[in-house]
Amino acid sequence: MNLQLHSAISNIKATISITGSKSETNRLLLLQALYPNLVLENTSNSDDSEVMTKALQNAQFSNTDSQLIDIHHAGTAMRFLTAFFAVSEGKEVVLTGSQRMTERPIKVLVEALQQLGAQIAYEKEVGFPPIRIKGQKITQSKVSIPANVSSQYISALLLVAPKLENGIELTLVGEITSVPYIKMTLALLNEIGVETKFEENVITVKPLTTNSKQQTVTVESDWSSASYFFSLAALSNEAAIVLSSYKESSLQGDSALVEIYAKMGVEARFEANQLTLVKQPNFEYQSVTFDLNNTPDIAQTIVVTCLGLGIGCHLTGLHTLKIKETDRLEALRIELTKLGAAITVTNDSLTLEPSKSILPNIAIDTYNDHRMAMAFAPLALRVPIIINNAEVVSKSYPDFWSDLQSLGFQCTEI
Repeated sequence: MNLQLHSAISNIKATISITGSKSETNRLLLLQALYPNLVLENTSNSDDSEVMTKALQNAQFSNTDSQLIDIHHAGTAMRFLTAFFAVSEGKEVVLTGSQRMTERPIKVLVEALQQLGAQIAYEKEVGFPPIRIKGQKITQSKVSIPANVSSQYISALLLVAPKLENGIELTLVGEITSVPYIKMTLALLNEIGVETKFEENVITVKPLTTNSKQQTVTVESDWSSASYFFSLAALSNEAAIVLSSYKESSLQGDSALVEIYAKMGVEARFEANQLTLVKQPNFEYQSVTFDLNNTPDIAQTIVVTCLGLGIGCHLTGLHTLKIKETDRLEALRIELTKLGAAITVTNDSLTLEPSKSILPNIAIDTYNDHRMAMAFAPLALRVPIIINNAEVVSKSYPDFWSDLQSLGFQCTEI
C-alpha cells in the first residue's frame, strides 16, 4: 500500500491515545512467561509485541521435540527469545525470521550465552539466524559482553538472569551504548521484586526463584511513537497536541524528546498522565547538534524535522542504526537526497545542511522499516509526499495513519 499524504491544515489541535511502549511490553512479556503471576495492562498493540506473545504462547503449549519459531522482522523478539529459550530447560527450538533478520548479527549474544553454558548452534551462516537452541539448566553466573553493541543483547541476558540458579554478574567491556534501555530493563526487574546492582561496568542480578503473589504492571505509552507528534508540532504553524498516557519521570530513554524538541520550538507540558505539545510562537530556529548514543531510534524523526524547518543538524552516536530493520543511515541519505537535501553520513553520524526548499510529491521508500514511514510523514505539512509500503507502520504503531487522519491529514491510497 502506497499512500499520498497531503495536509491543508497548519494548526493542529487534537487528543491522541497511544498504546503501551513496545520496549517495555516486550520485556514484560518475557518476564510474564518466566513469572506467570504477572498481570500486564496497556500493552503495545504492535506487530513486534504480537509476534513476541505468539512465540511465547506456542512454546508454552508445544510438546514437539523441536519447534520452528519465525519472528519475521522483530529484532527485539529475536534477541530476547534467544536468551529465553537458552534457559528454558528441555525445550528445543529453531529461531528464524525474515530475510533481513537473517542478515542481522546475533553472534555477540550467542557467545555470551555460550559462556554461561547455553547450547546454541547456527543453522546456516555463523553469527546470524536461524539458530538452533537447546534449553539448558544454567548454573554459571559470570559473563562478559562488548558494551558498544545493541543494548538488546545486554537486556536479553538481564531479563533471564533472575531465573538462573545463581543469577548473573555481567561485565560490560568498553563504552556502554543506550544506557537508558539497560536501566529500563533493570527498573522493570526491580518492579517485580528482583534485586539488581549496576556499578561502573558490572551489572549484578540476583535470582528470584518464585513470584507467588499476583502483581499488576501498567505499561507507559510509547515515547518513540510520540516522537512523530513532536515533529508535527514543530512543523505546524500552531499546535496543541495532547498525548496519553505519559509521565514526566519515564523509564524510556526516548523521553529525551522533551529536551531535544525544546530546541526546535516545541514545549512539552505534563498534567495528570497527559503530555501536551505546544508550538512556541516566534521561535528563533538555528541548526542543532545532538549526541543520540542513548536514543538512536529517534534520529530519523529529528533529521526529517530539521529538513522541514529548513535548519541543519549534526547527529552522532548512531552506530547501532546500521543493524536495524535496514541500514538506517544509508536509507536516510538516499531518501533525503531525493527530497533535495544535502546530507552526509558516516558509520556513526549524520550531517544535514540547512535548506529552505523541499521537492514535492517525492515517493519515499521505507525499506521494511516502520520508522522510515512515520518519520517522513510529518513533511506533509510542508509538501505533498508519498510513502511507499505504508503498512509497515504496524510493526510498532498500527493506528498511525488513522491517527494522522484524525489530525486533518489526507491519506490517499495510490
